Amino acid sequence: MRGRLTAALVVVAIAGSTAVVAQRGWRGGWYRMPPKFPVEAPTHRAFTFSRILYDSDRREPGGQGWHTDYPSADQNLMIRLSEMTTTDVGFDRYDEPDHVVVRLTDDALFDYPFIFMSDVGTIRLSDVEVARLGQYLEKGGFLWVDDFWGPWAWEQWLGEISRVLPPATYPIFDIPDEHPIRRIQYEVEEIPQIPSIQHWRRSGGYTTSERGRRSEEVHFRGIADADGRLLVLMSHNTDIADGWEREGEDYEFFYRFSVRAYAVGINTVIHAMTN
Repeated sequence: MRGRLTAALVVVAIAGSTAVVAQRGWRGGWYRMPPKFPVEAPTHRAFTFSRILYDSDRREPGGQGWHTDYPSADQNLMIRLSEMTTTDVGFDRYDEPDHVVVRLTDDALFDYPFIFMSDVGTIRLSDVEVARLGQYLEKGGFLWVDDFWGPWAWEQWLGEISRVLPPATYPIFDIPDEHPIRRIQYEVEEIPQIPSIQHWRRSGGYTTSERGRRSEEVHFRGIADADGRLLVLMSHNTDIADGWEREGEDYEFFYRFSVRAYAVGINTVIHAMTN
């Protein structure tokens, strides 16, 4: 079953790449655009990729703060999710993925059960944002943070999430191989270390650790509530979202990284939306 699913992901991704360009306005590569804030409460129950706009108090090499990998990663994951699963995915009246950007202080936050943050090794939350994120998670929300590298970024994120979910009550744990998030649709035997495409190209395609020896080991960690429901997923020392964002830019990058990035992403969304 695992082989058939992986093969199907490859086939659809290859066959769909041209179709997506024509049908849904997919754009390869990173480009700047203003945040797409929700203009009204969603009128559907379809999946919407919801990215959090936060404030950074410093910069990390190669990072862009909250908009790292935005918006192509968000759009592309939604498209692949609609192609590879029966999940109801939201598209707007222009047949574009109906992704949004929200702040933790926005009332709209509670309209979206799945939220995503990138480059969180630079994040600094206000007291109000800490309280709001805690309320969101306790009410059933799910947060995925991705693309932060090395011990300094980890320590900064750890300090902020510990203000939201005190570790004495909500300990961080390494997600084991048998956890449902690694098996729900695709069997993810190993969490891939995916570098930014810029780092990969600078290294001649040979290295994936963006901070050298300080980020050699990928961490796939979680925080759960007392009932075992996963509240927060943390993919540290890897940039899963770059595998989505950059899928159409380089043939080898796609085969080495994008296929596995989509397996992790699709599993995570399905798990978040069904648990």
